[in-house]
Amino acid sequence: MIDEITMNIRADELIRSALAEDVTNEDVSTACILRERTEGRADLLCKQDGVIAGLPVFERVFALLDAQTKVVFFAKDGDRVCKGQKLAEVRGDMRAILTGERTALNYLQRMSGIATYTANVVKLLEGSALRLVDTRKTTPNMRIFEKYAVRVGGGGNHRYNLSDAVLLKDNHIGAAGGVKQAIAMAKAYAPFTAKIEVETETLDMVKEAVEAGADIIMLDNMTHEQMKEAVAYIAHRAVVEISGNVTAESIGKLKDIGADIVSSGALTHSAPILDVSLKNLHPVQ
Repeated sequence: MIDEITMNIRADELIRSALAEDVTNEDVSTACILRERTEGRADLLCKQDGVIAGLPVFERVFALLDAQTKVVFFAKDGDRVCKGQKLAEVRGDMRAILTGERTALNYLQRMSGIATYTANVVKLLEGSALRLVDTRKTTPNMRIFEKYAVRVGGGGNHRYNLSDAVLLKDNHIGAAGGVKQAIAMAKAYAPFTAKIEVETETLDMVKEAVEAGADIIMLDNMTHEQMKEAVAYIAHRAVVEISGNVTAESIGKLKDIGADIVSSGALTHSAPILDVSLKNLHPVQ
């Protein structure tokens, strides 16, 4: 699971990389107008309604550029925010504020967009036992931040990476020669503490997975009726996950199937950003 502490362990190296992408030698535009430390203040403003996520990352960008920078927040991660709301004040060397502005906003906009989209999808599942989780369909080098944002929005995390869990997908099954063979190989190799999940596309594959002792069975891109039939056959002998083209538009139709988990790549790969901006930068005494 990705929480704020886990994210912070990895954050600095990734933020430094993002800053290095934006500045190779110097911030020429800022150097043109500010040659020495000049104290200033700017306002972080919300331009859309949504759920805010990534405020600690936003703050850390400026701290890495200038340890004396101070950010005073008027909201916290997970809060519902509205258009026109003042979220924070950034105070410090205006050179650091100008140089870090875009990187800090990129993180905050992306993470808040994911949290907002996730919160909206979670709301669509109200009244059902389905638990919403994300996937590995994340932006390269942004996974730690994006999966954290899913949790802020009320969703859960699937495996973080390939080292986390055994998930036998279609190509693993093809390489092994079938569902039973793939599960048998996994049982022989994986630690006894590891659960084995298998991706299935037909009822026959579901039956093989149950007989072979899979712990989790993913129903991938099946029709509504196929999924209901599969859940009835599994009969609580394995955890059931629904996957495949799950979006805000389609998820409501999955509530009556009787599955346990629904995974959606759209949470991270299709969420639009939440528009926020840094405005009113001016010198202060």
